[in-house]
Amino acid sequence: MGRILLVVRLVVADVRRNPAQAAILLVSIIAATAALSLGRSVDGATETLYRQTRAATAGPDVVAYSPDTSPTTIDALKSLEDAPGVVAHSGPYREYYTKLTAHGSTGAAVVQVADPTPGPIDRPLVTSGGWVRPGGVVVERGFATALGVRVGDDATVAGRSLPIVGIAVTASHAVYPWAPGIGPGGGPSDGGGLVWMTERDARPLASPEVPVTSLINLRLRDPGSAWTFTRHDPAVGPAPTDTLVNIRAWQHIAEQDSVMLRDSQPILVIGSWLLSFLAIGGVATLAAGRAAEQIRRVGLLKAVGATPGLIAAVLFAEYLSLALLADVLGLVVARLIEPAIVNPSASLLTAATGPAGDTIALTTIVALAVAGLTTLGPTVRALRTETVAALADSARPPRHRGLLTRVSALLPTPLLLGLRLVARRPRRAVLHACSTAATLVMITGLLVIYAQPAKDHPGSSMANDLRNAQEHHVILGVTAALIVLAAVNAVTITWTTAQEARHTMAVARTLGATPGQITAGLSTAQLLPTLPGALAGILLGLLLCLPFSAPNTVWPPTWSLLTAALAALPATAALTAVPARIAARRSIARTLNPETT
Repeated sequence: MGRILLVVRLVVADVRRNPAQAAILLVSIIAATAALSLGRSVDGATETLYRQTRAATAGPDVVAYSPDTSPTTIDALKSLEDAPGVVAHSGPYREYYTKLTAHGSTGAAVVQVADPTPGPIDRPLVTSGGWVRPGGVVVERGFATALGVRVGDDATVAGRSLPIVGIAVTASHAVYPWAPGIGPGGGPSDGGGLVWMTERDARPLASPEVPVTSLINLRLRDPGSAWTFTRHDPAVGPAPTDTLVNIRAWQHIAEQDSVMLRDSQPILVIGSWLLSFLAIGGVATLAAGRAAEQIRRVGLLKAVGATPGLIAAVLFAEYLSLALLADVLGLVVARLIEPAIVNPSASLLTAATGPAGDTIALTTIVALAVAGLTTLGPTVRALRTETVAALADSARPPRHRGLLTRVSALLPTPLLLGLRLVARRPRRAVLHACSTAATLVMITGLLVIYAQPAKDHPGSSMANDLRNAQEHHVILGVTAALIVLAAVNAVTITWTTAQEARHTMAVARTLGATPGQITAGLSTAQLLPTLPGALAGILLGLLLCLPFSAPNTVWPPTWSLLTAALAALPATAALTAVPARIAARRSIARTLNPETT
């Protein structure tokens, strides 16, 4: 117990002493675990939400539509009540194709006649206000969100202004903008939102100019057999074979709901792995820098009798505990963001969303692996350092390369220092180039998506805007997260390089280098691999977009891609200037004197 308490106290003391480094580690792993959780949660998330909504609203197993209101049509729909496997029904109801105007916006809508008291099947859940009553309308929540309306606002339906008395969700219709089910005349739907009205309020809609459809909701003894419930089945009944009846199973409605996420899921999956890569690079760099900073601390622990096992436990415990905390926070962030990602139209209930058990296990393993594996190398090197050398904290003798020395001697001082820092730590330069490339991959995808003309999906302009905006919002969010994490990595790499090269930079200053030249040299060490990484990222981004592109894909102009690559240079210079300047102003005497290090 005493050893555990000692480890905890040492870990807490080190975190308090270096809060900035702990915050960087937390940010890196939070971004990676949140994106990874979101990328995995999107797959099948809409069906899960639909099942929840269906259970909460007594959703039908089958909805049968017929583009008419004649007695023959009504008889055909009612005949389905006696079909084998049907145990309950509600309706038939009428559905009018019209428009709704609110807050100056007009959208295609279907008005469904509703009973004041819903039947045993399809009982919409009112999320705000109340259910339909004479002189008022209820708007489906996804449609209300697109319009920006709420209870108490006025809505104009077919030229008649009525107050909105409620907002509700249902599972009998697909999410906005696919509420109509079928189009006028039984053809494809043109899209639109759903509105409920009483029989008396909907009666003025009946006119030759307003198409109308009849529908009935059915519940089956075996909901899983809804796919096989078709009008072509002789067991369903003879009447539907003579009347146009379009039968939609609940599985088909759930599948339609997921269409909104088809373009978003690849972005989230690819983005999550890019963020994980950046997190690994950032934590690895941070671990190397922290280990170099703590070499003297390791020497002190050895000097007072600490065993290698205890020292390793202290170093690992800090990173693993922070990784677990970051994993929890990342899952919380994913839980908060997930409803907006998987339910962009707000047409489904999201009360029970959250990462599944396998997702939690995966993100935890990834977080611990990132922390453990990236800490292993620096920890082993620190433990192998002799106690006297660790206490002295002397500079590591550089390997001399004759050709590099002759070439660099001809260069300006900042470029000379930057080139030698890169040559001394080539793996770190490669890591920075890969970090830049990963960010430019997503920026390239962003430019490709925004280069496409607005997709002309069927339906109102609001429906088109919703579907196009979902893809844009997702890639904007992922790109922003990548840029932030890449910026954190750039600062971390500069700080780590400055810490490890502090003796070299101090010697350079004794030979006449100014603090400004030291600052420029440290920044140059990051600028040299930035441009190759940015150009490689542009190329990889274009190659990654090819599998998802169509023959008519519009590719962004070359100048915009080159601008994005070149913009990485001033961004890197700005990010590295502050840590480089702080390191350059460090006292030469304090750096070279081991007693004050």
